[in-house]
Amino acid sequence: MQKVFITRSIPQPAIDYLNSYGYQVSVYRKDTAISNSELIKNIKNSDAVISLLTDKFDKEVLDQMKNCKVIANYAVGFNNIDVAYAKKKNIIVTNTPDVLTDSTADLAIALVLACARRIVEAEKLLMQKKFTGWAPQLLLGMELKNKTLGILGAGRIGAAVAVRAKSFGMKIIYFNRSRNNSLEAETNAKKVSIEKLLSVSDIVSIHLPLNSETFHLLNKDKLSLIKKNSILINTARGEIIDEKELIKLLKKKNIRCAGLDVFENEPNLNEEFYKLKNVVILPHIGSATEEARTNMALLAAKNVAAVLSGKKAITPV
Repeated sequence: MQKVFITRSIPQPAIDYLNSYGYQVSVYRKDTAISNSELIKNIKNSDAVISLLTDKFDKEVLDQMKNCKVIANYAVGFNNIDVAYAKKKNIIVTNTPDVLTDSTADLAIALVLACARRIVEAEKLLMQKKFTGWAPQLLLGMELKNKTLGILGAGRIGAAVAVRAKSFGMKIIYFNRSRNNSLEAETNAKKVSIEKLLSVSDIVSIHLPLNSETFHLLNKDKLSLIKKNSILINTARGEIIDEKELIKLLKKKNIRCAGLDVFENEPNLNEEFYKLKNVVILPHIGSATEEARTNMALLAAKNVAAVLSGKKAITPV
């Protein structure tokens, strides 16, 4: 009987799917990220693992996997796995693209609106009983119509955000390695350099994978290019932005607002953020819809079943 280990509780339909194949399925049931020692103990004899982005599969961990044929990452990103070393060990790595595109794109737009219309500030003002009545200059924000949205990374999610933004009457520009012809046709978007995008966009939305090239891509020099009074949105990975430099810009109010669903050193938030009014920070909930999380789990399970059945993985990385 082939063994499948799941590093944390995931939606039940995925577990039912694996059980239907007759696999011996075990799940780490504690509602917290699994420790490295627990991870190693449970994966040693597993034929497949469904992992989370909080699980680090480095060389040390991968060397303990004697029977494993597939690691199905329950996420689009896979920077938590040493994919090159896994390949050397003939372990297939898969991810869950497409199924969380809409949920993450929706949240990116929610962050845009929250920043542009100062929704969090307004809610706090009211709940703290400081609202004394309507006033002409109270919490003035920014309209989206005719503003320029710069998409950093025009993949599935970035393109979906651009389509949504187009419905608000926004102009779309994007930075990407390759030209996205379908995005251009649907939104009249224009491909530009990263430098131009940062300098002319009223809103910058990040949708890049995290790797050695994108780590701190938005460093001090790049962040200094961002147009004054613009909005910066990140629903990708926190490490793409040099957080300390971003905080400096927010303190100086060189950036109107930052809307972040991700941040460096998750789950530990830089204490400086608590002092800022011009930032909206969420606890990494981009894919947190019932539909997306269930479909992510099912896709991970289907990847496991495919590989263990001797078939090709559905979404290999």
